[in-house]
Amino acid sequence: MSRAFASVVALAVGLAFSVVGCAPEVREDDPAPSAIPARLPSSTPSALPPPVETYANRPWDNPGSPLYRKVVYFDYDSSEIRPEFVSLLEVHANYLASHPGTRVSLEGHTDERGAREYNLALGDLRAQTVERYLLAEGVPADQLGRVSFGEEKPAIPGHGEGPWSQNRRVELAY
Repeated sequence: MSRAFASVVALAVGLAFSVVGCAPEVREDDPAPSAIPARLPSSTPSALPPPVETYANRPWDNPGSPLYRKVVYFDYDSSEIRPEFVSLLEVHANYLASHPGTRVSLEGHTDERGAREYNLALGDLRAQTVERYLLAEGVPADQLGRVSFGEEKPAIPGHGEGPWSQNRRVELAY
């Protein structure tokens, strides 16, 4: 027998003994192997840590990403997209069109002036305007959702043009 072959056989025998030596000791009060469940119950936490959310899979949360800006502001009593927000919507449209598994909710808001029903309708009209723009840019309809909060969720509480201008908006919520 060659020296290399003898070394391999010795290594294999050593591994076999170490595996047998690590086997759990069976006691009489242990349940029968058939009584041990094949897998852990689903309520048992996984041994693996949860996946880490990173900017790579959530670029809209990365302050350095063009997707980080997610708010389109509107003039008083208007649902017309202002020219300064066209490039923002183009960036989001390109991202959504190239990531078919990503969904976004278009959340329409208004300032506190006007009746509740009117503000809900105006918030929806603003969200619908943004939705139509994204659809025209090639985003599939099944990636878009739309909801109006009217005046119910102000970004900035308060009265006057400062807070009102920040509350007339559509937020893209990924």
